[in-house]
Amino acid sequence: MAMSNNVIGAINFIAILLSIPIIAAGIWLTTEPADSCVKILQWPVIILGVLILLVALAGFIGGFWRIPKLLMVYLVAMLILIILLLCLVVFVYMVTLRGHGDVEPNRAYLEYNLDDFSLWLRRRVRSSFRWDRIRRCLSSTSMCPDLNQRYRMAQDFFNAHLSPMEAGCCKPPTKCGYQFVNPTYWISPINNGGDEDCSKWSNDQTQVCYACDACKAGVLADLRKEWRGANLILVITLAGLVLVYVIGLFAFRNAKTEDLFRKYRQGYT
Repeated sequence: MAMSNNVIGAINFIAILLSIPIIAAGIWLTTEPADSCVKILQWPVIILGVLILLVALAGFIGGFWRIPKLLMVYLVAMLILIILLLCLVVFVYMVTLRGHGDVEPNRAYLEYNLDDFSLWLRRRVRSSFRWDRIRRCLSSTSMCPDLNQRYRMAQDFFNAHLSPMEAGCCKPPTKCGYQFVNPTYWISPINNGGDEDCSKWSNDQTQVCYACDACKAGVLADLRKEWRGANLILVITLAGLVLVYVIGLFAFRNAKTEDLFRKYRQGYT
């Protein structure tokens, strides 16, 4: 029994370590440009990581100090948390399946279309209330002004690998035919093609294309990239937690079996 309990404790110490990448993934999301303004995924990830840490700690204590009730709580709670983590991984994978950028002639950066993204993600930016908050966050950053310092010539700018948010929010869409002056100041064409985004562009440095659907699409494209990066960490951690849980479950069953045999032998001595 003691040996099995020590194994359970050691295994749960590994589970404690596995909770750290989950918490770290949530904290990392809070530092990324899109997630810092949209604020959807990071807190569920952080909370789930903290809960896994606490439950694994309970299993660690229950194993080394031989507290069967605490181990039972661990087994039930950890199973629930693993299922929740699996649901989160599947959800993130499903909502980030779509959203690839489009190549434009003579441009190194991609253009993004809002309709290319999943319906659930589109709803996060289509509400005027939600977008106003995101827009204020974007305008408070130095994302667009920094482009003016990095690119002086038109060809240098066209050859730049801009982030989706830079491409969508800081310049007019390429299809509108605006003439480059600097990355955030463009001369309007005589005919902008009737596209709504073309008329929403403003040379006001506090406005630029923050009202454009292209900007919303750029935010979702960056969000998609960040979520897929975090989801990779969650998938690897989930696999580790499942393995640790299965080993711990077998160790717990062995410990209970050893205990029953010990009581059985004592009954006949």
